[in-house]
Parts: sequence; C-alpha cells; structure tokens
Amino acid sequence: MGTFNYPHYPDLKDRTVLITGGGSGIGAAFVEAFVRQESKVAFFDIQEENSLELVRKLATVNQEPLFVKCDVTDINVLKKAVTEVENKLGTVRVLINNAASDERHEPEDVTPEYWEQRLRLNLSHHFFAAQAVKPSMAKAGGGAIINMGSCSWHMAMEFMPGYTSSKAAIEGLTQSLARAYGKDRIRVNCIIPGQVWTSRQMKEIMTPEYEKFMTEKQCLPDRILPEDIAQLALFLASDAGRMCTRRNYFMDAGIGA
Repeated sequence: MGTFNYPHYPDLKDRTVLITGGGSGIGAAFVEAFVRQESKVAFFDIQEENSLELVRKLATVNQEPLFVKCDVTDINVLKKAVTEVENKLGTVRVLINNAASDERHEPEDVTPEYWEQRLRLNLSHHFFAAQAVKPSMAKAGGGAIINMGSCSWHMAMEFMPGYTSSKAAIEGLTQSLARAYGKDRIRVNCIIPGQVWTSRQMKEIMTPEYEKFMTEKQCLPDRILPEDIAQLALFLASDAGRMCTRRNYFMDAGIGA
C-alpha cells in the first residue's frame, strides 16, 4: 500500500467511515484509501499488533485512524464499539462490513457449533452493525453501507460451506436492507471480490497450483490487489455513487464458474 493512485472524492473529506476487520488485508486497504480521502476513519479488529502498526503507518498521511479492538461475533460488544466511534468521531456515514474468515473446512467435518461460529463470524455482524449505525445515519440525511460478498459461492467452491453459505446470505441481506433503508437515503450495496492477493492469501493459500487454477478462470490475467477493491468502495461510498443501491458489484477479473 501507499503507492496506489486513488481518485479524489471531495465529499468524503471529514466524513466518518467505519470499517470492520480493518487491521489487515482488504480491510487495511479500505482504511488507507479513506484516510487518504481525509475521512475520519475508525476500524474494528481483534488483531491488535497489526492494527496498531497500521495506525502508526497512516498517522503520517493524514488524521490517524481510530482503532477499536472488537470481536464482532459478540453483538453487545459490537454495538458498544459503534457507540464509541459515534461519540469520538461523529455519525457514521459510511459503514463497510468487511470482517470475515474463509478458513477451509470439509462438509463432513462441520459440527453444529462450528457452523454457528461461521455464521457469527461471516454473516451476523453485517446485519447488527448496519442496525446500529442506521438511526444516526438516517437522521444525518443518509449514507452508504457496503457489505462484502465473495465469488466463492458463485464458483460453487466445495471446501468451506459455512463461509460460502454466509456470503450468499449477505447478498440477500443487501437486498432487504437496501429496500428497508432506502427511504432514508441510505444506500446498501455488496462488493464481490475475486481472488485477492492479500499477504495472508499469498502466505497460506496461493500455492502455484491454486494460482494457476484461479488465473485460468479469470478473463484478465493480472492479480487482483486489495487496493483494487478499495477503489470500488470509494466510489460506492461517495456522492459519485449516490444512485447506486441494492446491487452486487463484482471485482473479480471476470472469473467464470
């Protein structure tokens, strides 16, 4: 990060932006992108070391982001953390529901407890974070909620059903909230990334064989970077995307099933 050329959206200056799972990967790219727009950025994460390092790095760019250590699977803790952000930075006008875990698991190994854990980690907080920011966002005249989907279930990937089921449900949630919140000029959209080259993916998942498998499915041969996803989030969060809602936006280099 740090060398990507982001377009400038003047309306995002001083706008309060909240990002879940912002300490690393795509989330960290979101944090940096909005900091560079001079937004007032807060992010939640459980990875304290990575998060504090990101804050130190970005403190030299513009106003440093606010890191709140938060386990988004604990809904009461999540709601309190949202209130803390509103008290410190003002009404959240942009919410990016990004926190997730694509831990691999075989269908036959899944227990009821593990299944519920996957839903809490990958789905439930999307709804409750949106529910928490909605009243103030509506009172302020509207805003943008961006949910993070995944190409994995569109590709019928078989090795993480708890994750793919959650990500499919997020697209349904996006539809419902867009209709429910639209009267308050709150736009709700879903970004669906392809195979994004985060440091974790490169370290743990992207073997040469898996890279070949994914690249061959893309129409474009280049790697999708976290900063590419952040570009789309900036547009959807800004007034440039003021009439965009209830839609899925793919950033996947044209992956086919």
